[in-house]
Amino acid sequence: MPLTLARRRGAASVLTAALLVPLAACGSDTANSDSGARAAPSARGASKADLTVLAAASLTDVFRTAGAAYEKSHPGTRITFSFAGSQELAAQVEQGAPADALVTADTKTMERLRADTGTPEVIAGNRLVIATAEGNPEEIDGLEDLADPGLKVVLAAPEVPVGRYSRKILDAQKITVKPVSQEPSVRAVLSKVELGEADAGLVYRTDAATAPGKVDAVEIPDEQNAIAEYPAATLKTSKNAEAAGAFVAWLSSPEAQKILGDAGFQRP
Repeated sequence: MPLTLARRRGAASVLTAALLVPLAACGSDTANSDSGARAAPSARGASKADLTVLAAASLTDVFRTAGAAYEKSHPGTRITFSFAGSQELAAQVEQGAPADALVTADTKTMERLRADTGTPEVIAGNRLVIATAEGNPEEIDGLEDLADPGLKVVLAAPEVPVGRYSRKILDAQKITVKPVSQEPSVRAVLSKVELGEADAGLVYRTDAATAPGKVDAVEIPDEQNAIAEYPAATLKTSKNAEAAGAFVAWLSSPEAQKILGDAGFQRP
């Protein structure tokens, strides 16, 4: 073979190899991206996003833990939570507040916002308890005791999910309670009991658990109780739709479900 032809073929081989390397790398990235999307939606997008999540007040403590865990496993992601009663969060969404995802303490509120959200998925459940001062000085044993006119009982307002659940279980037992105040969130109810401004209040089991040494929790039998459901969804106005979807999907993952379970939430 002539030397010139050999050199040409050798150069062509080198050029072909050089072109194939970046093509192979691109093919590998695409495969990994597709696989990653199936395992954890939008992982690449989530790694560069700053997310704002509107969440029910009863999720305050557990979501701070969950958010830290998510940020650790998704370097570069930052999550800012805004906690309030679900009815307040709904009003914020309807008024166009900038946010990426929403988690409420009931399906009714989420359903009201169906034109503004993606498809919601229930990520956790909860139950109610009677919160009392530490040591239960009024010796409250059950729902029927809340009808005592000598007790200062505080409930959440009717438009608040925990307020609706409270009235549902009281009405089912035909118990009439005249609250000394009606609060805008479950945390506000808990605070009234903690501060001694109320003898008792109906809160979620998980909220009572956040105040050890300050309040006691009187369990309500299952047949007299109600199950609260927490749906999560992305917001259609999000500027980080892909990353928001990844976080919402993660809330149903084994890692997130363990964090919720450790805080006392039920599996959906």
